[in-house]
Amino acid sequence: MTVDGGRKPDFSRRPLLLLAGSMVFANVFLVSMALGQGGATTGGTHVVATTGVKVPTFDVVSIKPNKSDSGMVRIMGKPDGYSASNVSLKMLVQSAYGIREDLVSGAPSWADSARFDIDAKVAGSDVDALKKLSPEQRRLILQPLLAERFKLQVHVETKQLPVYELIVAKGGSKLKEAAPGDDYANGIKGPDGVAHGGMMRVGRGQLTAQAVPMTSLANMLSQQLHRTVIDKTGFTGKYDLELNWAPDQGSDPMFKGPDGSQQRTNAAPDSSAPSIFTALQEQLGLRLQSAKGPVETLVIDHVEMPSEN
Repeated sequence: MTVDGGRKPDFSRRPLLLLAGSMVFANVFLVSMALGQGGATTGGTHVVATTGVKVPTFDVVSIKPNKSDSGMVRIMGKPDGYSASNVSLKMLVQSAYGIREDLVSGAPSWADSARFDIDAKVAGSDVDALKKLSPEQRRLILQPLLAERFKLQVHVETKQLPVYELIVAKGGSKLKEAAPGDDYANGIKGPDGVAHGGMMRVGRGQLTAQAVPMTSLANMLSQQLHRTVIDKTGFTGKYDLELNWAPDQGSDPMFKGPDGSQQRTNAAPDSSAPSIFTALQEQLGLRLQSAKGPVETLVIDHVEMPSEN
């Protein structure tokens, strides 16, 4: 199946970390975990199949090459659109389709080296509709932009790949179920300055989450381990989570943010901290077991360097 202005691959059920409004800075990221909604594109409007919500397309788009070589990446959702600086094609594809870098193939040699500054706005009549979209729905607006300006054509291939299954450890769960109605007055705050359930902060070897489902934890683990993690716990509630582990030494002094970009950190890893596998068992009463399963991957069939404007 080739995608070129037609039906977009639905990675909404895949492990996904979405930035809550803007990239959070230094080595800590604030993540709003959005439950996926499938959809198909018809004309210039993306229709989210399960909700009937229409996602407007950008009315004005500016793309310019970034030659700064600064290493600083900024991605921000604005009330009337989207802004990004020093982003690569790989980052844009990951954001638009909610897919990990290791599950994307066929990218050209410049997909990571060429960097762009992007400023995109919807029409004035669509601003109110844009503000009402969830983070998951907002990311879908990037797919037509990639098709139109980068001439991106992709298709989905399902492969049998190694996965991890998240299950309850032998000693039983140590999860703390979220209290109904907790307003998290002293908790993680979103871009609007308001704390609420459904928020997750991911730092280097640290996780704090408030009122998130097990699928959100599985999503985060998928990003950290670069392997799909499937929730097999059977838990359907929402949980407050604290997890601390020794980060992968291979990523020091760089590590990847939720959008896939490399982020610098000056913090030294805690050599006494357990591996993420041990931390899960000791701190949450969960464990990961290896398995194989069907995993959807994204294949880039065609893409072009965008013209500058």
